[in-house]
Amino acid sequence: MGTKLDAQMIDGAIIQGDANFLLHYNFPPYSTGEARPNRGTGRREVGHGNLALRALKNMLPKESPYTIRIVSDILESNGSSSMATVCAGTLALMDAGVQIKKPVSGIAMGLITDEQGKYAILSDILGDEDHLGDMDFKVCGTTEGITAVQMDLKVHGLPHAVMAQALEQAKQGRLHILNEIMKTLDKPRADFKPHTPRIVQIQIPREFIGAVIGPGGKVIQEMQRETGTTIVLEEKGEFGFVDVAGPDKESIDKALARIRGIATTPEVGAVYEGKVKTITQFGAFVEFMPARDGLLHISEIEWRRLDSMDGVLKEGDIVQVKLVEIDEKTGKFRLSRKVLLPKPEGYVEKPQGDRRPPRKQPQN
Repeated sequence: MGTKLDAQMIDGAIIQGDANFLLHYNFPPYSTGEARPNRGTGRREVGHGNLALRALKNMLPKESPYTIRIVSDILESNGSSSMATVCAGTLALMDAGVQIKKPVSGIAMGLITDEQGKYAILSDILGDEDHLGDMDFKVCGTTEGITAVQMDLKVHGLPHAVMAQALEQAKQGRLHILNEIMKTLDKPRADFKPHTPRIVQIQIPREFIGAVIGPGGKVIQEMQRETGTTIVLEEKGEFGFVDVAGPDKESIDKALARIRGIATTPEVGAVYEGKVKTITQFGAFVEFMPARDGLLHISEIEWRRLDSMDGVLKEGDIVQVKLVEIDEKTGKFRLSRKVLLPKPEGYVEKPQGDRRPPRKQPQN
């Protein structure tokens, strides 16, 4: 189980997109007693793996931030290892904590006929029955219905009665196998395995996507480096969907707090805890929200009159400030610290005037 960065990119002639559910079916020669070199994926691996993938895919939760990869290694085979992959895949998903809709099982049916029209339908066929028989009919499904089928025929056709009997016999076999599966694990585990990356998804307005990414990806890369998380951002319509994956809840919460801070509109009158970024002769610039600086004028630091910034604040100080104004034309933020401090006894409010720094008196 991984993030969306682990998804497989599909770039076909008419199909493009990402696949977030992968099933790798490995069928080495020694599993059937063959002695030949392993020269890569063959038709059997592709076909059997695709059948198992189709059987399980529709049972996965629709809204999942995870990319899921199942690897089925066939060590020994004398029957339908693709149906074994379906059953083992169901158990693996439930054991991993994936909240699948319903467990899936599969069974391979066979058919033997003679020239007089007599026939016998076989359940859970072995390799010889597959090779010598007239049909290999694989059926996968849940207690409610079929999720995938595959049929190989060596005869010219099947009567309706034979097909109906094969499906009914397959249903009974599937239900029996499902009952055995449920004895081991009757439902998905409530939580993921300890080594599974935790992924939390949040939604932000589209206009904040650029701010979260930053110029050249600077902001999002810094967040990932400082919090130890992986952040994936995807734009859909009027919103951005942000997936945050991390080794523990604490690191994810840190990243989420920074993202929400960037994607939140500052409110006039709200109180923030900010960090002093720059000291000037007329005040200080305070980062009161991620990537948002406001001016804390020298006249708004304390109730007493300050002649200079010397020794008042220094870069890196953490201060509580109140957002008192957002300039309509420039969008700049004006902060105040003194309004959060108790007013001195006998203090007389001076008329609002020029906010420029006081001029130094000439020395005699």
